[in-house]
Amino acid sequence: MTIEFTKYHGLGNDFILVDNRASSSPVLTPLQAVQLCDRHFGVGADGVIFALPGENGTDYTMRIFNSDGSEPEMCGNGIRCLAKFLADLEGESRNQNSYRIHTLAGVITPQLMADGQVKVDMGLPKLLAGEIPTTVTAGDTKVVNQPLEVAGKIWEVTCVSMGNPHCITFVEDLSAIALETIGSKFEHHPVFPQRTNTEFIQVVSREYLKMRVWERGAGSTLACGTGACAALVAGVLTGKCDRVATVELPGGCLQIEWSESDQRIYMTGPAQKVFTGNL
Repeated sequence: MTIEFTKYHGLGNDFILVDNRASSSPVLTPLQAVQLCDRHFGVGADGVIFALPGENGTDYTMRIFNSDGSEPEMCGNGIRCLAKFLADLEGESRNQNSYRIHTLAGVITPQLMADGQVKVDMGLPKLLAGEIPTTVTAGDTKVVNQPLEVAGKIWEVTCVSMGNPHCITFVEDLSAIALETIGSKFEHHPVFPQRTNTEFIQVVSREYLKMRVWERGAGSTLACGTGACAALVAGVLTGKCDRVATVELPGGCLQIEWSESDQRIYMTGPAQKVFTGNL
């Protein structure tokens, strides 16, 4: 079997994109995805994304296997890459600049902008502990500035779901965080029954945040779109930032807005093709 693929990245968060429109199930197994994501013995990526036929009236369906074989509900950088990939697949027949994408986190709508950026309506953040899910607080309450002991230290955490779980903590100095050591301890903490993504945030100003991320199933990555969205929400909930801000990640910057009018999250950022190949 030969499979064509295209490598894309969003701020260095990189993915193998596969045209899976002829089947409603991924053409690769989670184990094969792990092998392909290996940066020494495979193509190298943070995950494999499959473009499948749409469901329930949507244009397409998005499925993802992380580099460890797990399947997340959604991926912010990944869906921007998927939008560019779909536009390339459709070529001259493309008659639209936005897509309604069915994901395990609900319907997400990315829009291709004239300047090459992709703006994504990420939907409504979920704020109750039971929705995230986490047992840091009672299920029907918000998790804002709650103490959590990790690796012998008490951290103040705020938790948000963007269709996938996020644990955000604000720090004075990002460079002092030993991400490779502490990240997995947050991810696998027993208060997160489905594990969690973890964002460490340094507030530069009310309109500018710096972020490092440990992604559930992928580890330390250069960028996380849903994490940037969750970070802004956490910043607003804790009074540390405005509803519109730039989030700087190791791979570059995203523009995030938590709209006051409709309470939805909008993420704008790049997605770039790297190369194509055959498996």
